[in-house]
Amino acid sequence: MSSDLNSSTLSKLNSRIIPFIVICYFVANLDKTNISIAALQMNADLGLSASMYGLGVGMFYISYILFEIPSNVIMTKVGARRWIARIMITWGIVSMGMAWVQSANQLYIMRFLLGMAEAGFAPGIIYYISCWFPKSHRARAMSFFYMGSVAASIIGLPISGAILNMHGLAEVAGWRWLFVLEGIPAVILGCLVLWRLPDTPEHAPWLSPQQKSWLRQRLHQDNAGVEIGKHHSWISALKDKTVLLLSLVWFLQAFGSIGITLFMPLIIKSMAEDQSNMVISLLSALPFVLACLFMYLNGRHSDKTRERSWHLGLPLIISGLALAAAIYVGNLWVAYILLVLTIGFNFALTPIFWAVTTEKLAGVAAAASIAFINTVANFVGLGLPPILGKIKDVTHSYHYGLLIVAVALIIGGVLGIIVSRPRKDALPAMTRPESGH
Repeated sequence: MSSDLNSSTLSKLNSRIIPFIVICYFVANLDKTNISIAALQMNADLGLSASMYGLGVGMFYISYILFEIPSNVIMTKVGARRWIARIMITWGIVSMGMAWVQSANQLYIMRFLLGMAEAGFAPGIIYYISCWFPKSHRARAMSFFYMGSVAASIIGLPISGAILNMHGLAEVAGWRWLFVLEGIPAVILGCLVLWRLPDTPEHAPWLSPQQKSWLRQRLHQDNAGVEIGKHHSWISALKDKTVLLLSLVWFLQAFGSIGITLFMPLIIKSMAEDQSNMVISLLSALPFVLACLFMYLNGRHSDKTRERSWHLGLPLIISGLALAAAIYVGNLWVAYILLVLTIGFNFALTPIFWAVTTEKLAGVAAAASIAFINTVANFVGLGLPPILGKIKDVTHSYHYGLLIVAVALIIGGVLGIIVSRPRKDALPAMTRPESGH
């Protein structure tokens, strides 16, 4: 009976919550990163150098950093349903507004507003997942959620490339069509959030009373052993050593996920200058197919074996080594394959990282800490794109900038292994078999 209740409850969570938030995250990352494809036309139209483009990318992260923690704290007060809907509707409107940009300064302003609008979405959803899924299934749930982000590159980049080819339609530049057409879905989905996402399991009409009771007990049991629980204030949680170390790991990981992703089309264009923008967008999307597969397999294996440390740290180390090799290898296609592996392994640790984080934190302390961790990582988005752009302008190559990224990934992997090790007093709970399996 317990096994049937376990399976039926998790099945409903997987079918009712995961697909919808995956679509939402897909659109979120599409609107955040489509500037990398728009740049193939926009930079020339607006007269942007690589440094100016990098600054435009980075402006998003200034406001994102400023409003991330307040956004997540407010979400715990007003409820996830209303707050996530607000986030999506406002960022969709701002994203569409990007189509009317006429100068570098206007681009900086709109990217700042986009970051303000979207602040709190990703950590808000991560916290939301932790309020619904038991930790024994959390890495898999996180992997599906982050597939929305990766799908924005797999599917979104070619779509963006196709929209770019609308250049001249109704005498409008292709990159302007891109921002308009990809901003509309966020507004629509934001409205749908209001009736598709219940705030808590208690508000889910599609869960039976028995399923709600089982889920409540499982989540209570999981939260009983956290290092930073509901009795901690969100301010004190941000000073905790565990939170600070987790922030550092996610900061170093972001050198790959933010730095490489936002420059991927331009990096590949520099490697294959004779290729069309459509071919470049397809080559830019391929690494993220592998990232989806690696995230799912790594998350599933980590949940199955109940091991977190090596599943978190080792992929990041391999990612850094692959990127370092790609910089110095002579063959163009071998370098591209290594770049594909870099992205794949870089994303592989993502569901494990957030599973570890939500296993160590609970309550409003968790909401604030998740936002803080994400905020720290977004300093990479603020600083790295302008640095990579400046290095490219000075050296006429991305090699030195990518070497910085490679070193950061390797260090992050080592730290990840250390911080994700369970406490000694938690080992028995980690290793004992789970009922109902």
